Amino acid sequence: MIRVVFFGTPKIALKSLEYLYNSDKIDVVGVVTQPDKPAGRGHKISMSVIKQFALEHNLPVFQPKSIRKEPEIQEALKALKPDFFVTFAFGQILSQEVLDIPKYETINLHASLLPKYRGANPIQRAIINGDKETGICTMITELGLDCGDVCLKEVIPISETMNCEDLFNKISEISPELLEKTLVGLTDGSIKPVQQCSDGVCMANKLTKEETAIDWSKSAEEVHNLVRGIYKFPSAHFMYHDKLVKVLQTKVVAGGGKPGEFVEITKDGIKVACGKNCVLVMKVKPEGKGEMNARDWYNGLKNR
Repeated sequence: MIRVVFFGTPKIALKSLEYLYNSDKIDVVGVVTQPDKPAGRGHKISMSVIKQFALEHNLPVFQPKSIRKEPEIQEALKALKPDFFVTFAFGQILSQEVLDIPKYETINLHASLLPKYRGANPIQRAIINGDKETGICTMITELGLDCGDVCLKEVIPISETMNCEDLFNKISEISPELLEKTLVGLTDGSIKPVQQCSDGVCMANKLTKEETAIDWSKSAEEVHNLVRGIYKFPSAHFMYHDKLVKVLQTKVVAGGGKPGEFVEITKDGIKVACGKNCVLVMKVKPEGKGEMNARDWYNGLKNR
């Protein structure tokens, strides 16, 4: 069996860990995840779902603050004699000393069709930019940012209504088999990694706070893409009477008016003018309140 140490932290990586653990071809011999941290309203110390799975299945767990600077953890990983490291949204950069530990390679699951969208936010960027498709790649990890040779890739269509949570879930579902195929193929020699081409390289930089504010002077399509691209992560928003309103669901509709103007209140929501056409704002989360239909939010303001 192929000996693997799995590196991951958020929920998107959990199905891949479960799949590899249950595979008759893979032996998961350890798990590396980020340190426990405060979460939720009570700021209680919480473990990652990856750690929780590892503990439930009696797998060794390592939680370095920075694995590059913790030689004792590196030595413990060497003792596990892994054939591969597998990284999926782990959250730390690996040094060459760490990359040299496994017998073969460190394999990373990256959520784009490389060389497009290297970096931290490929899922959100693909939707924000209005792409009609994205995908996942397994790649050989090198010191540069997502620049290693690609092993396998799979295309994922992006519909006009798909938001980033939908895409996260889709990636979570299809990643496990691709990882297993990659590990088996590299071991038996049936997969030959391919160097990334230099054409089409672009970065998926971290979102800035300024980018999450809706600019109504942009086209309705651009506003709609922003809303679904950062749905709850952390949500597009606008200010209304000095209160922040998060926008959770929209639809592009015909019409015009002064950008930002509430053109019409319909049974389905609020029609807002953009630089080109309008968006129908359907669901919102006003400051200090829960999610609600945009029409109900607006009617509540009128009835004060």
